[in-house]
Amino acid sequence: MKNSLVAFLLIILATPFIQAQRKILLSSPDSRLTAEIRIGQTIDYSVSHNGDVMLAPSAVAMQLGDGVVLGAKPVLIKSVKRSADNVIRASVYKKSIIQDRYNELTLNFKGNYQLVFRAYNDGIAYRFITSMKDSFVVENEKAEFNFPTNQKIFVAYVDNRGGAKDTFEKQFYNSFENTYQHILLSEYNPARIAFTPLVVEGVKGKKVCIAESDLLSYPGMFLCNDNASNSLKGVFAPYPKTTRAGGHNLLQDEVMSGESFIAKCAGKTSFPWRSVIVAENAYELANSDMVYKLATPSQLTDVSWIKPGKVAWDWWNDWNLYGVDFETGVNTQTYKAYIDFAAEYGIQYVILDEGWAVNLKNDLLAVVPEINLGELIAYAKSKNVDLILWAGYNAFNKDIDGVCKHYSEMGIKGFKIDFMDRDDQPMVDFHYRTAKIAAKYKLLVDFHGTYKPTGLQRTFPNVINFEAVHGLEQMKWSDTSVDQVTYDVTIPFIRMVAGPMDYTQGAMRNSTKGNYRPVNSEPMSQGTRCRQLAEYVIFESPLNMLCDNPSNYIREKECAAFIAQVPTVWDETIALNGQIAQYVTIARRKGNDWYLGSMTNWDARTLEIDLSFLGQGRFSAEVFSDGKNANKVARDYLKQNIEISPDKKLKIAMAPGGGFVMKISKL
Repeated sequence: MKNSLVAFLLIILATPFIQAQRKILLSSPDSRLTAEIRIGQTIDYSVSHNGDVMLAPSAVAMQLGDGVVLGAKPVLIKSVKRSADNVIRASVYKKSIIQDRYNELTLNFKGNYQLVFRAYNDGIAYRFITSMKDSFVVENEKAEFNFPTNQKIFVAYVDNRGGAKDTFEKQFYNSFENTYQHILLSEYNPARIAFTPLVVEGVKGKKVCIAESDLLSYPGMFLCNDNASNSLKGVFAPYPKTTRAGGHNLLQDEVMSGESFIAKCAGKTSFPWRSVIVAENAYELANSDMVYKLATPSQLTDVSWIKPGKVAWDWWNDWNLYGVDFETGVNTQTYKAYIDFAAEYGIQYVILDEGWAVNLKNDLLAVVPEINLGELIAYAKSKNVDLILWAGYNAFNKDIDGVCKHYSEMGIKGFKIDFMDRDDQPMVDFHYRTAKIAAKYKLLVDFHGTYKPTGLQRTFPNVINFEAVHGLEQMKWSDTSVDQVTYDVTIPFIRMVAGPMDYTQGAMRNSTKGNYRPVNSEPMSQGTRCRQLAEYVIFESPLNMLCDNPSNYIREKECAAFIAQVPTVWDETIALNGQIAQYVTIARRKGNDWYLGSMTNWDARTLEIDLSFLGQGRFSAEVFSDGKNANKVARDYLKQNIEISPDKKLKIAMAPGGGFVMKISKL
């Protein structure tokens, strides 16, 4: 792919200059953000914010299989500007109403293609649209992001499965989980590709976040910097030529060879949006709606059956109940205990993770004899609890419609689908197809072992969550060099820009920095108990796991009761403060109640929070804060009820690796 990219660039550079360069400006509705689009020998654009250059001139182009390059020899036929001021009403999101206000420029070129730019107050986005008669292939796409200086970035390289000798192409097969490095652009490892979203630090503390949206039938975008320059470039997985079953229990479909192109496309295709999100303050990224706004609107007319909620989860805690009179494991008695716990605390779902289907058969209709699934479904229904099933990719993909129909008729409410580990075009198509078929049978979908969300959660709201995060499961096996605490206060500004994340928080065994160790069967979290509680407010997750075992939650009734009551979708969200990799505070409203969560890195921190967003009136709050000894005993916390002061100012103190959370109600 690197060689084809070089050839692609040479084609563009060799193109003769056929028209005088033309510049077109497109500004945001508030006029603070401006894109300058230049059309000459090639097409490029730059982005400035209040006169500060956020993105230097960056070329865009697309090479088709017949040798045609969209963006080379561009002959502009006409340009059309329009403005929009819409309201998006969301059923499963971090807010119920989203203002969708932008200015748009559509450039129509000879050759039956368009380039559409949108300017929002918080970012610039563009996409290609083709209107050709015949289908075609895309050999490569040029998505360039040039910066004015050697700036610092927060980058997560793909996890290096193949080790130091991993080839460039093999990196496209990955689990989309890694921690972030804070480095200069010039320090970028040229042999590695990185996930999007990715954040670049600009002048005056401003931030630039590169993301994509409306990825429906096209490979996802990674980024690379292969020449130690101030530039990042989009890279895309080749279209698979041959694959084989492999990986975890043969549930993964491994690519053995790739085609010379990245996508097969219909003549009329709207390609994914490339977005440059600009934030004056880092915390604004923690409340970005860009990916959601750019996505195709919901394809479902009835969403009343989609029920977000909490999930009692078995796998992280290794089915380790205690104080019971049966041997725990993947069996009917154990899952009845999980159902009893869920019913007692008002938790909507219990998941049966890996182990309920016969191993290595790749047959989701083959249930292990230790489980009576029909009995469990009936028992859960009697307790007002629903069940979700885990499924490996290969087993699910064999007969998506048949599996969905069978289990929907049995009373199952959704699937957690795992081990896709790719985002080439056929795998992206799988996600769309799964979402559509699952919706037909009124089933929820939680995509695990998958790429970051790119708007499918708006297009099919039954796609209720995604992994693509270095979540708490990593604490089962990661050594002490892994800094999960710093990662926790990094992802709200980067990964969460893309959308919801199945981080799977809620650990009741908590550790200080010096006390953490990996324990697979009885895992712990890094950081304090209150940090775990705060993550239910800070992390966007409409289908939200309780990772620990029912026995631990029953022993910690106060914390379990608080976790169970926190909503998973919201009417309003406000990011109050934060610095990437340091701290973050987010407030969210559901109905008349506000929930506020705050987390810090390994630095103890005191913050003054402005609660003026509450408006007039008197308010009380249920508060969980780090205990006096949480720096030594991470599970130490203080629960109290307070009245909010009339000036709406509140000081909060957090221990190293700590957190703070509260529920605010009007008196």
